[in-house]
Amino acid sequence: MDVRHAEFVMSNTEVAKCPKEPLPEYAFIGRSNVGKSSLINMLTNKKHLAKTSSRPGKTQLINHFKINQSWFLVDLPGYGYARVSKKQRKTFQTYITDYFKKRKQLVCAFVLIDIRHEAQPIDLEFMEWLGQEGIPFAIIFTKADKLKPQALENQVQDYLNGLLEGAWEEVPPHFTTSAANRLGKEEVLNYIHQINTQLPKG
Repeated sequence: MDVRHAEFVMSNTEVAKCPKEPLPEYAFIGRSNVGKSSLINMLTNKKHLAKTSSRPGKTQLINHFKINQSWFLVDLPGYGYARVSKKQRKTFQTYITDYFKKRKQLVCAFVLIDIRHEAQPIDLEFMEWLGQEGIPFAIIFTKADKLKPQALENQVQDYLNGLLEGAWEEVPPHFTTSAANRLGKEEVLNYIHQINTQLPKG
């Protein structure tokens, strides 16, 4: 799939105020500073569509971007180590939970994982929660360019093996990406396109 058109539509903190259009939505979420904004900009061919920052916790709203006039990419606040108050973090958690539980247009979440690090409890707990709630998701490993090819392959395999040793009978769909060299762009977009073509019409 080629992204020919990508536009920012709205930001808010209330699921009820999200776009009313019945278009499929794909939510991107991960720990703070996982490279989410850079990945979104790479996927959409726009350098500044999502705001990047060296300061974790930059995204603090539900951000909707309309892609090719046919689906929404949803940029959700990072969880974990954002430099925000406990009150703000609790607010984030509330509307993130509301979004996943109430948003009928959501068809798939992408959980972003910085592949340079070993599995973090907060990521594993979040994926387990998605599984318990019956929310389809895929894993996107980010920052692949930071590791040498063999180290990257080993790290991915170790992560997936860890999932199988834990709560999962089979590993979720997963993609290895790098915003720096555009690795994985085609695979992620083709996965979204594949899902879109299988959705019921109307």
